[in-house]
Amino acid sequence: MSELPSVDVVIPVLNGFPEIRDCIEGILDQSVQVRRIFVLDSGSTDGTLDYLKGIDRVTIIPVAPGTFNHGLTRNLGWMHAEADLLFYTVQDARPLHREVLADMMKPFADPAVAGVCGQQIVCRDPRYNPAEWFRPVSEPRTLTFQLSDAAAFDALSPDRKKEMCGWDNVAAMYRRTALTSIPFRDRVFGEDLAWCVDALRSGMAIVYQPSARVCHYHLEDPAFTLRRALSSMFVRYRAIGYVHPAPDRSILALARVMRLCLIGNGLHLRRRWYWARYNLKRRKALHQAHALFSEAMGRGEAGLNELYRAYIQQPHRPLKNG
Repeated sequence: MSELPSVDVVIPVLNGFPEIRDCIEGILDQSVQVRRIFVLDSGSTDGTLDYLKGIDRVTIIPVAPGTFNHGLTRNLGWMHAEADLLFYTVQDARPLHREVLADMMKPFADPAVAGVCGQQIVCRDPRYNPAEWFRPVSEPRTLTFQLSDAAAFDALSPDRKKEMCGWDNVAAMYRRTALTSIPFRDRVFGEDLAWCVDALRSGMAIVYQPSARVCHYHLEDPAFTLRRALSSMFVRYRAIGYVHPAPDRSILALARVMRLCLIGNGLHLRRRWYWARYNLKRRKALHQAHALFSEAMGRGEAGLNELYRAYIQQPHRPLKNG
């Protein structure tokens, strides 16, 4: 590319204050200047809109409460945007460094590239589960995938499809023309995975750029953990035929998690015990989710449809971090 392409940002929002401040400030502090930030707001009442209205480059697009859809709502972003590239993120994610957008833009020098996905990590923060803190063991490596056609994708094993389809709209950049050609599908959950599958089946190239990192964490209660795990299992099974293995129930696996919660993390003793109890509840919810999904699969389409209606059909929201 002879000149730098323009970039717009798209963020779905509902009562995102105060986390939305870190998100917006991190975007405005990037080494690459963004043209516009399109906020798809589903009826915030917590001060989010007051904050956003004071920022010149923000355009608020109202979304009628109760109509939010992870796929269709995100389509409003590229419908309003005019930039060459669109960076999609979420209200409680913040760029880890000033070169996140620049790192994501580099692969677009190849005209075959339709999208670039960054990496979300859990930063070392006492508000976040220490068992999930980012502890890198190797240097990040850029991965590019492109197939000849739909038949080539369909011939892959579910495990291989999963390796190629780790797409995530917490940090993803798209060529706007790619979204006009392949818009997000009508999805309550997993619109990013569905888009990735569609792009690969169409012969487009996608890139994973793990150096483009954002900090992102959801505090979960057991009900949220259960529903989110079931949603992930359901979406991956429907989209690529992948069946999640059963969670590791071994004492060794539990001991590893407890060690991360209780030893060498620098947290106050009370906070360490909080996270130990939190992870015991989370572990139980993950086991329950796998059991529910396995039981539903055993009953065929009727069982899966019933599971969808009971646990997945309505969008679910995590707790506020604190």
